[in-house]
Amino acid sequence: MKRRLATWIVAAASVLPLVGTAAADDDCKLSPIGSAMVTAVRDGRTMQLSDGRELRLAAIEAGETSRAALEALVGGGPLRLARLGAERDRYGRVVAFAYPADAQESVQEALLEQGFARVSARIGDKACAGRLFAAERAARAAKRGLWADPNFAPLSAENLPRLQAERGQFVLVEGKVLSVRESGATIYVNFGRHWTRDFTVTILRRAYGAFVAAGIEPRKLESRTIRVRGWIEQRGGPIIAAEAPEQIELLD
Repeated sequence: MKRRLATWIVAAASVLPLVGTAAADDDCKLSPIGSAMVTAVRDGRTMQLSDGRELRLAAIEAGETSRAALEALVGGGPLRLARLGAERDRYGRVVAFAYPADAQESVQEALLEQGFARVSARIGDKACAGRLFAAERAARAAKRGLWADPNFAPLSAENLPRLQAERGQFVLVEGKVLSVRESGATIYVNFGRHWTRDFTVTILRRAYGAFVAAGIEPRKLESRTIRVRGWIEQRGGPIIAAEAPEQIELLD
């Protein structure tokens, strides 16, 4: 596995352009929070810093299988850190975008381009999300890194046994919306006729304005083909709670 991973990293690095240099005038605005040295890579998105802090890469999902790719990217040099939202999570970890030395491309973008990470469910900025999604789509289309493994491919909303088996996991699900219904404080985006069995996406009504502002109007998703990302729960049928508009991508 390690030999195959190393081959993927070398191949990806040899063909990928830098997203940062191609999009120097984008509107993804981050706030610098200093620099740091990495002393250890704990997994595909978590690093120990020389000052004792722990750094968690923002806006991506990456596990142990991506650790070697992250080690190759951060090397032994300093990282420039910049935040988009809160600087620390509830566990006290620094949550930030990281940039090696003078690089214009973040470590997150590089991992996504190489196929060793997926865009997370919550990012917090449309422009930043757009750059990350572009990197992920390119890697997925080329079947780089994790995307060469069929187990990481987006799941069909109709594949109920597989969705049920992924309970508690971060997944991407694609399908055509059958109906949109509202009940109390919740909007239900239904992919089947039976809520006790079929896949559903839930959106809280208080978040409706944020989705509309981002170009995703929940009440108009009926008959649209979409991709949703998030953590699978089981409430009758499998469910993903969409708390942020970047969790939903329009595919038609």
